[in-house]
Amino acid sequence: MKKQNKIVNLICAFMLFIVFIFSIVQTNRNQSAVQVSSTTALSNQKIGWGIKREKDHKQPDLGAKNKQIIDKYNGIAMGNKEKKYVYLTFDEGYEAGYTPKILEVLKQNDVKACFFITAHFLNTQEDLVKQMIDDGHIVGNHTVNHKSMPEISNEEIKKEVMDLHTAIYEKFKYEMKYIRPPKGEYSERTIQYTNKLGYKTVMWSLAYDDWDENKQGREEYGKSKILDNIHNGAVILLHGNSKDNSNILDSCIKEIKNMGYEFKTLDEFER
Repeated sequence: MKKQNKIVNLICAFMLFIVFIFSIVQTNRNQSAVQVSSTTALSNQKIGWGIKREKDHKQPDLGAKNKQIIDKYNGIAMGNKEKKYVYLTFDEGYEAGYTPKILEVLKQNDVKACFFITAHFLNTQEDLVKQMIDDGHIVGNHTVNHKSMPEISNEEIKKEVMDLHTAIYEKFKYEMKYIRPPKGEYSERTIQYTNKLGYKTVMWSLAYDDWDENKQGREEYGKSKILDNIHNGAVILLHGNSKDNSNILDSCIKEIKNMGYEFKTLDEFER
């Protein structure tokens, strides 16, 4: 009889243990479901950044949805409309031979810019990245492989962003904090997630088709696109692989200053 009681007690204890384990697993599942629900509740609709230009140096229309999301997550796209401040940025996916001249022009004109670089640029042009930092420019994150972020998972985004972040820090003890989404494509999910990674998203309010190396030799066209559309709070996007940009940058900077605008850094950004 005692032996039977012991067996019954052991069975009861084992059943209680199973119930206890099941309750823990179920709790974890519920917590995971809440986390997934929280993430997927945000829209992953891909947004391709675009602007509608205005005449007479008025601020362009960024689009209601664009502006709403950028403002919600404290991003940067266009500054204060009352102040003649402008912000110069470059995208650097790869080096085409023009960045040294760009850096020299910036130094001569005492202008600081932000360079958004990829891992390829870092791996092939480490000396230029070091010069950017040494000259007092800001180096921004353009991800490792320049993938459209709405098309990849949060785990992939983290790797694309933080692998480059870590590489820059290990080489230069420099910590990046600004990110420009590759291809100008983002979603509410991706901007919220990069915020969690410690990054502020930077878009633009002035750009032109300067990235195409088959469309160079249009220096007057480039100058016109920049100078005719400069405006208060302009976040200017230029591409470092453009020969035209390297040739017109000096005159554009001088003319923008003559028009009464002041170049500021992203660290000095004013809404």
